[in-house]
Amino acid sequence: MVVISALLVQAVQMAMVVLLAPLLTGFIRKIKARLLRRRGPSVIQPYRDLLRLLRKEVVLAENASWLFRMSPYLIFAMTWVAAAIIPTFATGLIFSWTADLIAIIALLGSARFFLALAGMDVGTSFGGLGSSREVMIATLAEPSMLLIIFTLALVAGSTELSTIAAFMTSPQVGLRVSLGIALVALVMVALAENARIPVDNPATHLELTMVHEAMVLEYSGRHLAMIELAASLKLLLYISLIACIFTPWRLAVLGQGPAIYLLGMLAYLAKLAVGGALLALFETATAKMRIFRVPEFLGAALMLGLLATLLRFVSRSL
Repeated sequence: MVVISALLVQAVQMAMVVLLAPLLTGFIRKIKARLLRRRGPSVIQPYRDLLRLLRKEVVLAENASWLFRMSPYLIFAMTWVAAAIIPTFATGLIFSWTADLIAIIALLGSARFFLALAGMDVGTSFGGLGSSREVMIATLAEPSMLLIIFTLALVAGSTELSTIAAFMTSPQVGLRVSLGIALVALVMVALAENARIPVDNPATHLELTMVHEAMVLEYSGRHLAMIELAASLKLLLYISLIACIFTPWRLAVLGQGPAIYLLGMLAYLAKLAVGGALLALFETATAKMRIFRVPEFLGAALMLGLLATLLRFVSRSL
């Protein structure tokens, strides 16, 4: 009975993240429209877009290989698994031992690898342009993320998210400069990984600035729906990751009962709303930078991650 209840809670988390991802995207778009004094689309518009794409016929290029057809499903599956194992409303779930930061980064890196290959598979200039830019961003974002992981591992003594969340709620944490620097670096990496302003503009199709959109221009129908849903899941993943590590309050523990789980879900929804609102406010107040300045932006994140790691090493040696 205990195993069945644990599996049920894990299934609820897996279903919750995939159902909330389009809502988060719609919420951010709505907040941005309101900040720009426009009415904007409904918050449930992403659901309608996904349903419309699922009903449409898939149009494939003549020279598209099996990789082009399989990549959307692989990208969605890897992103969903990475998002589902992050503690959202509860810790200590049955698959919490897999919620390792290095494993999550590996899953996201594999999804990016298939997306870049799919962008180049058809042989269009836009696809190659977007894939090359995506790989360029990844070469700086992934080392920055690894340095952030090293900092968290030195602080909490583990790379498992449940252990990190439990440590962050304990009185041993205190005020640490290394954690503040790691938070700033993680936010910068999250903006780059999700192709958000100032690195990329998800609302534009201008060929001179496209990164993510250039790689998926040849997709249509259910394939495009899978990629769009994976992009929304990735955004929710990073907000959930930041919330789990730096604001792990009201996280339930497996076995505490439905009331505590419900309280954890409400707290998680509040964290998503605050994170989405802050992202919309930042994107409204910030202009997109030129593509050749993106390495400088991610280089700053890399240096912040390195500084956080060095500060933690120094504090441990004193």
